[in-house]
Amino acid sequence: MSELKTTIRFANSRRDFVTTLNKRVNDYFKINNIAKHANSEMIIKSIFMFLLYFIPYTLIVTNVVTGTLGLVLMVLIMGLGLAGVGLSVMHDANHGAYSKKNWVNDLIGYSLNLIGANAFNWKIQHNVLHHSYTNVHEEDEDISPRGVLRLTPHSDWKKMHKYQFVYAWFLYGLMTIVWLFFKDFTRLYRYQKSGMVEAHKGNATREWLILFSTKLFYVGYIFVVPLLTTSLLWWQIILGVIVMHYIAGFILAIIFQPAHVIEGTEFPLPDENKTLQNNWAVHQLLTTTNFGNNSRWFSWYVGGLNFQIEHHLFPNICHVHYRKISGIVKATAQEFGLPYKTSRTFLAALAGHARLLKQLGARPSLIPVHSQQKHS
Repeated sequence: MSELKTTIRFANSRRDFVTTLNKRVNDYFKINNIAKHANSEMIIKSIFMFLLYFIPYTLIVTNVVTGTLGLVLMVLIMGLGLAGVGLSVMHDANHGAYSKKNWVNDLIGYSLNLIGANAFNWKIQHNVLHHSYTNVHEEDEDISPRGVLRLTPHSDWKKMHKYQFVYAWFLYGLMTIVWLFFKDFTRLYRYQKSGMVEAHKGNATREWLILFSTKLFYVGYIFVVPLLTTSLLWWQIILGVIVMHYIAGFILAIIFQPAHVIEGTEFPLPDENKTLQNNWAVHQLLTTTNFGNNSRWFSWYVGGLNFQIEHHLFPNICHVHYRKISGIVKATAQEFGLPYKTSRTFLAALAGHARLLKQLGARPSLIPVHSQQKHS
């Protein structure tokens, strides 16, 4: 087993901002006698998202819906439900934000395995690497080199990147398909080899067993059951599964990408001592952008992840509270002279993401790489 890579450190600065913000947010919950975890709205939403996924599935395997148009509609709805479970249910649970009880978070967090991915891998990749080292080259796997995509000015440039602002959108739909058949296996192998499985209180044998057994269970109910209970041919079922995952993957990608890979965001690098020049909270403000905060229905479906700043600063708070605490976060950031980046609409955020994709696709010599700013 190889040694864990050296941990990046954050500067111990602007503690006044962190202390003030935490106190104000904690006071909001205390004064209003509100729990930081899920409420009745969250429970209703969770049930809705699961039903959005499993009702169409049930209608298909019980042959209630058999016509081509009906089956296509069911697949489309399942894609929305699949993304909805990922955005609005398992995300909070795997952050420990759904309930104050760990076993409830663990149970609901495994809904990610139920829809084809792997909760343990996700916690390391997302909670540890992405949330700890947001937009830091070679630390945040969300912006790590992916060959055909260049998501940071510090990654190697290839000629094909010139057109990534066009073809990236077609690749985004492959996200969950890649997780399902490839990435979950390579990630667990890499995390085991680097020592991260052990470091995060995991047992490699147990995690491999869970990975294979839940993958087999998923293939069983999403492919084998329809094959046995319906008149659909094997290739028709595979096509339906691919379409469903493509819809879900595209939705997930276009929600997550504009939050960090967007025009105006920063990609800080640590110094020779592996220290970033700002503390962790300020770092999150520099590398994160909100979008579409005025739309309640949009925020409801995407699990409050359009309030990405609040999510990154308080990942242990359930997303149903983000709208209420966003005013506190914004006012406090502005009071301390810190940025609070936001795009008024979701479409504006997507446009900003597209512009950055184009900039990052140009030759590096033509890209002004913004140096890390120190807020002290």
